[in-house]
Amino acid sequence: MALGYRLLGTVADAQDAVQETYVRWYSLGREERQGISVPLAWKRTTLTRICFDRLKSSQYKREVYVGEWLPEPVQGGEFWGFASNPAANAGLGTPESVSESISMALMIVLDKMTPPERVSFILHDVFQYTFEEIAEIIGRTPQACRQLAFSARKRLGNRARRQSSWEEHARLNEAFRAAWQTGNVAALIAVLDGDAEAITDGGGKTAAATEPLIGSHAIAEFFAGILARQPDLQVEIATVNGEPGLIGMAGDQIVSVISTSVRNGVIHNIWAMRNPDKLRAWFKGD
Repeated sequence: MALGYRLLGTVADAQDAVQETYVRWYSLGREERQGISVPLAWKRTTLTRICFDRLKSSQYKREVYVGEWLPEPVQGGEFWGFASNPAANAGLGTPESVSESISMALMIVLDKMTPPERVSFILHDVFQYTFEEIAEIIGRTPQACRQLAFSARKRLGNRARRQSSWEEHARLNEAFRAAWQTGNVAALIAVLDGDAEAITDGGGKTAAATEPLIGSHAIAEFFAGILARQPDLQVEIATVNGEPGLIGMAGDQIVSVISTSVRNGVIHNIWAMRNPDKLRAWFKGD
């Protein structure tokens, strides 16, 4: 699941790819399975090929998507990083690099990469595959895969690197939460970068901005407007994609999950998921 999510960007798509991997595994004869010396490596390779094919066909889906498309936010971070079973961690990078590889900031940049770039970068930089191994999976030469990973890192730049400590990030989120919960526009503006950007994903199924919001004033007014329309909305702190985040609750149901990024002591990016299809894993009772 951790590999599938990083490659595809949604939990549902990752689950489908993992299921297809196991269908293919158990479609092999018993002797064929026993002849595979490292089953985990076979499954990861098969999963990656399935994801690679789906990435190439997903561009059309994004083109017909209503409004802005965002990766699906995931709860916590531990499940998507290192497993409790050391054998399952074979080939992974450091705990810090694996944790950062599910940050929403990185997931956003990954979605702008070509499928070959995304696969080469994730397999090499996160899962420690060699370029020779990657070449066999995506049908390119090792040198081409090396160049693809380099191109991916160039796209990435500093955009997905943590610009603050966990403590500062959490403090700023709490300030945003308190200001939003009370509808304090001035306090919201104070915690936001002047040229901050907010993207909301409603998938055409719930109210959301259809284009990015630019600037602290526009963003503050937008979030204050949400509270005005939903006065019973409760905003809470949560861990989202391995980093401090926020959730909005109506009654006992989560109706929005928010990720942020920090730069120079203020919130610079906000990514708000409101599409219920991408919040199913967050619904209480599920």
